[in-house]
Amino acid sequence: MATIRSSVSRAAAIVCAALCVGSCASPLARIERLAARADLVREQVAAGAFDLAIYRPRLSRTGEELDVYIEGDGSPYRTPYRVAPDPTPRRPLALELMVRDPGPVLYLGRPCYLGLAQSRDCTAAYWTTRRFGEQVLDSLTTALEVQIARSGLRHVTLIGHSGGAALAVLLAQRVESVDRVITVAGNLDVAGWSRLHGYAPLRGSLDPATMRLQRQGLALYHLAGGKDRNVPPGLIESAARRLGGRVIVYPAFDHTCCWPTIWPAVLAHLPPAR
Repeated sequence: MATIRSSVSRAAAIVCAALCVGSCASPLARIERLAARADLVREQVAAGAFDLAIYRPRLSRTGEELDVYIEGDGSPYRTPYRVAPDPTPRRPLALELMVRDPGPVLYLGRPCYLGLAQSRDCTAAYWTTRRFGEQVLDSLTTALEVQIARSGLRHVTLIGHSGGAALAVLLAQRVESVDRVITVAGNLDVAGWSRLHGYAPLRGSLDPATMRLQRQGLALYHLAGGKDRNVPPGLIESAARRLGGRVIVYPAFDHTCCWPTIWPAVLAHLPPAR
C-alpha cells in the first residue's frame, strides 16, 4: 500500500458554491435538476428484493470502459436519535463527479434511495444498520451485472464516495467484470468509523476492513482529504493496509470539498481499468 500526498492550487481548494443546486429544493429535486442539466435519464429497475433508480446519459458515448458511480450514505438520520424518512443525500457528490466524466457512465442508486424509501421491501434498516448488508449487496450486484451486460463493455470501474466506497469495494468482490475501484473519502473501516464518532455498531452490515479479498489483480485507488473529519485519512490508510491499494491524500480537501474541481484530472492520470 503506497500513500501519496498531492498538492493542489489554492483555487482548487475553494468550495464552488455553484455545485450546490437549489438549497431550498428537496434532495431528490436537486438530483433531478442536476441530472437534467447533464442530459441524464432516470430509469427504475427491479433488482432482487428492491427497486433501484439509475441515471445514465441520454445519448450513448464511445469508450472502452464503464464508470459506475455509487453515492454516499446521504441522510440516514434526521437527528442523532431519529431516523430520516428518506435517506437521499442533500448533496449528491458522486453524481457531481459523474457529470464531469466524459466516458460511458452509470449512476447506480442504492436500495431505498432517490425517492424510493417507500418502495417494496424498504425499511429504515436498509439505510441505517443494514446499509451495507447482504440484501443491499445482492440487489446492487443483480442490477450492476445487468447494466454491465447492457453496456457491452469489458472493463468496469466502480467509483464510490463515503459509504458508497464501502459498497464499491464489497461489490467488486462479487462482480467479475469490475477490474478497478476508486474510493473518494471512503468509509472502508465501518467498525472503526463507528467507534471514531461514537455511533452504535452497524449490526447487519458487512465491513470491507474485515473481509477476506477473494479476487486478485483488482486495482484499488483510495482518495482521501487531509481535512476530512468524517473519514480521516489515517482511517483510510489503516484500512488500505489490509485491503491493499494506493492511497492519495489531498491535504486541502475534506469530505466533500473539492473533489469535483479535480475529477477530470483524476480520471486522466489514474491508470485505466484493465
